[in-house]
Amino acid sequence: MIEKNKNNHALNGIKILDLTRVLGGPYATQILADHGAEVIKIESKIGDEVRAWGPPFINEMASYFINVNRNKKSIAIDLTKQEGKEIILELLKNSDIVIENFKTGTMEKWGLGYEEVLREKFPKLIHCRISGFGAKGPLGGAPGYDAIVQAMTGMMSVNGHADGGDVRIGAPVVDMGTGLYSTIGILMALQEREKSGLGQFLDMSLYDSALALMHPHTGNYFLSKKPGKATGNAHPNISPYDKFKTATNEIFMGIGNDAGFIRLCKALDLDHLAKDERFLTNGDRVKNRIELTKYLEDALSKVDGVEFSEKLLSAGVPAGPVRNIEEALNHPQTKERGMTISKEDYKGVSSPIKFSRSKAVGVKHKPPFIGEHTREILRENGYTEDGINRLFENEIIWVIAFKDWLISTSGDKK
Repeated sequence: MIEKNKNNHALNGIKILDLTRVLGGPYATQILADHGAEVIKIESKIGDEVRAWGPPFINEMASYFINVNRNKKSIAIDLTKQEGKEIILELLKNSDIVIENFKTGTMEKWGLGYEEVLREKFPKLIHCRISGFGAKGPLGGAPGYDAIVQAMTGMMSVNGHADGGDVRIGAPVVDMGTGLYSTIGILMALQEREKSGLGQFLDMSLYDSALALMHPHTGNYFLSKKPGKATGNAHPNISPYDKFKTATNEIFMGIGNDAGFIRLCKALDLDHLAKDERFLTNGDRVKNRIELTKYLEDALSKVDGVEFSEKLLSAGVPAGPVRNIEEALNHPQTKERGMTISKEDYKGVSSPIKFSRSKAVGVKHKPPFIGEHTREILRENGYTEDGINRLFENEIIWVIAFKDWLISTSGDKK
């Protein structure tokens, strides 16, 4: 039966050529690789720059790189040379998807543009481009990193406390959100190809993705014409929805409806608040947020945070203690859900996508060194040993240990 097939991965047979670096693109291709897609990571001799974004390091590879590059094979190619471009064209013959995040116009300059070359040569190919701002408009072609785009799209303006200035969100949500949107777009294009028989070009940008992630602030602006502001941990549209101190530790509570508020009041022996005209509806509670917060802070200062969170959860009220990364990764719920995976010296967070039949790959390949699979990939695509050796001799392809990369780029022996 299919259910017993250990190799029943959702994306078996899908082949991806990954020319991306840093985070958004690599995150997208790891998602796809985790579910069976074959991903070949194309790197230069220098490699993906985030290989050096540490510490921490293991085997002289930075955690920043390790965390989004498992289940991929690496081939190192000099794309500035004609023979390097010919290798890409050869690999594309067997590819369903190519994804890249070069500066706008780079692929075209190399003679690998979608409209000019790839669409005609490979009509079924799906080409996904990730850029900072897209190709057109006043910012078209400009470079962009996650934090820059957070700043430029208003994301920082609604993060942090009202009196503390604009603050970058601690996780790179723009890069990772763009990776998620790119994954969705690629899967949509694959589905559409089943009907049309044709591939297409996906134009993805950090800027667009950041704006799309700005719920509820964009919606609030469209109705109120007010730009929004930072509210700390509080929610602009819901109350109580905030972090609170208890006698032992901080907790977060999210009360999204009137029934939940009644249950919260009962748990704190504050039944009278549920009948107070100032707090009857969510709109009332948002309007009178300051007064309500004072009542809750006083009551919560007398309870054990962990025990009270469990009490609320048992009553159907969303609440939980504020944990650090170590506490979260070692929590029994994390183990129960299988959210960490390991292989030899590799450890990571597993795919959160759980199917009833199709299985995630786990760790088929640890994050690769630069060009680790160069010879293997070329053999599988019809290159002879003599041909491969000639490409090495002419420095069209490489296999480079990370230590060598650090020395060649910085001059420092580390």
